[in-house]
Amino acid sequence: MNNWKVSILVFFIAVVGHAQELQINADRGNLWRNFTYDMENVFGGIGYSYSRPFHWKGRQWANFGYTMAGTALLFTVDDEVDEWIDGFRDDVPQFVKDYGNEYGNPDKNYMLTGGVYLAGLFTKSEKLRRTGVLLISSATASGFLQQVSKRIIGRARPKSGDSSFTFDPLHLDRVFNYDSFPSGHAMLAFTNAYAIAKQFKSPWIKAGLYTIGSIPGLVRVVDSFHWISDVAFSTVFSIFVVESIDRYLDRKYTEKYNPERKESTISWNLTFGANRMGLVVQF
Repeated sequence: MNNWKVSILVFFIAVVGHAQELQINADRGNLWRNFTYDMENVFGGIGYSYSRPFHWKGRQWANFGYTMAGTALLFTVDDEVDEWIDGFRDDVPQFVKDYGNEYGNPDKNYMLTGGVYLAGLFTKSEKLRRTGVLLISSATASGFLQQVSKRIIGRARPKSGDSSFTFDPLHLDRVFNYDSFPSGHAMLAFTNAYAIAKQFKSPWIKAGLYTIGSIPGLVRVVDSFHWISDVAFSTVFSIFVVESIDRYLDRKYTEKYNPERKESTISWNLTFGANRMGLVVQF
């Protein structure tokens, strides 16, 4: 009788152990499938964003026109804005400058985006996985384009001592102080902020995230690494990239940020007054 009970006990222990082993193997298999699927969507999203101009219609071309017109308008006041900033450049707290210069750095950027994705992967959260995919693909797409653009355009940085209309274009290698347009820090930082803000419905939370994401670009202007037009263009461009990749991911994941998405319009408004200048971008 006792031998029978022991046999039954050993049998159940073996069954439970085998079931646990099967579950572990299944979890590993699901983890790998999710990872490979997500990486396919990272590259698919990048390719999708690059192909969008070939599919633009009236409204998209109008938004592109607003962006270019706004950037061109800011080009005309870049030097004046830089001189105006001289009045308070040294008054900006150092911790704000440190945050702005460090946060937009590509190494720090991918630590954040990779952390978000891995958290979603290991917690089996599709929404968080999708956010990580959106962050990684958006940062990669915008980051590659801005690196290529810098070398082609070759715009002088404010710290070079040259005017905002000075260019040394068409270099395969990076020419320091002549790689101002566009701003990589502004692009990466606002890409992250805009993508993460999609997780929330509250306009106050969104506004807070947008504000935090805007700081690196503004700090780069204060530190004479960029002109205001570099940062403005980079901010709007990052929105274009995130929105296009987000549309692509809508078809790949059941979790959607904007189930009733509407086409957004972008308009620029510049306001001038005594000792102040304002740029308002409406979406």
